Amino acid sequence: MEFQVTAPPHVVAGFTVPRVMLQVLLALVPVAAVQVFLYGFGPLRLLAVACVTAVTCEALALRLRRRPTAPFLRDGSVLVTAVLLALAVPPALPWWLMVFGTAVAVLLAKHAYGGLGQNLFNPAMVGYAVLLVSFPLEMTRWPAPGTEWDAYTGATALDTLRTGLRESYTMQEILAGAAFGRVGAADGEWINVAALVGGLYLLVRRIIRWQIPLAMLAGLAVPAALAHALDPGAHAGAAFHLASGATMLCAFFIATDPVTCATSDRGRLVFGAGVGLLTWIIRTEGGFPDGVAFAVLIMNLAVPLIDRYTVPRMYGDARR
Repeated sequence: MEFQVTAPPHVVAGFTVPRVMLQVLLALVPVAAVQVFLYGFGPLRLLAVACVTAVTCEALALRLRRRPTAPFLRDGSVLVTAVLLALAVPPALPWWLMVFGTAVAVLLAKHAYGGLGQNLFNPAMVGYAVLLVSFPLEMTRWPAPGTEWDAYTGATALDTLRTGLRESYTMQEILAGAAFGRVGAADGEWINVAALVGGLYLLVRRIIRWQIPLAMLAGLAVPAALAHALDPGAHAGAAFHLASGATMLCAFFIATDPVTCATSDRGRLVFGAGVGLLTWIIRTEGGFPDGVAFAVLIMNLAVPLIDRYTVPRMYGDARR
């Protein structure tokens, strides 16, 4: 009797790449909606430019690599990269910078390493970091609270806080400024709430695991709380850091990238905690106001080491 043998996997769990990417895009809708409500059509403009650029670069790279274009364009992974990058940059960013950052993310951070599933670094954060280092003025100018995207732009709350502390202003004087809300950044509070809602949706749908978001938020909040308790006049509290910058977007959408994060549960806890701690260190002592991108990229480098010491030993393996 002959048995037909097929290639694995033999069990289909339903978590295909297109389905997962669609769920991530749906979870990002609240973030996009809040940004449009706060800043007008600026975020929509950047989203359109980023998506068109990403699809074009993806098709070009696949052609140059002699790979079929249709399956990879339909899986939605390149759109997730584009949307994450577009939602992380200021809404008044010039369109050509959005094109440049997206092209770097897709061509350099993704396809230069072999395409989907082979990249060492989070593509969206590579594009963001290149833009931030190359064009720091344009990347740190966000609309002032209550204005449209093309109106007056000013420094972010994190940048205002850092600058004020270096100029010897007290924490109370700094937090009384227009850039700050009840807890964190004036507009950033709502954006972080929207990202939290989308992140909880991903958790409920089991698209992501809880270890990285929890560890990342704890890794950021604990040192912030300790520093604030020791010197409240020089350090913002945990609530401010959690409600400012791209904290929630990083915790639920960026750091949880399954390709560039640790593989085991213990490894995810270490990875997430490292991202949170590095974010706090860069925010308080570094040269950039928000350290999310650099924290993620640094921990991407540490993933092989984390996996080496945290991947569970196979049953029956006597080695320690």
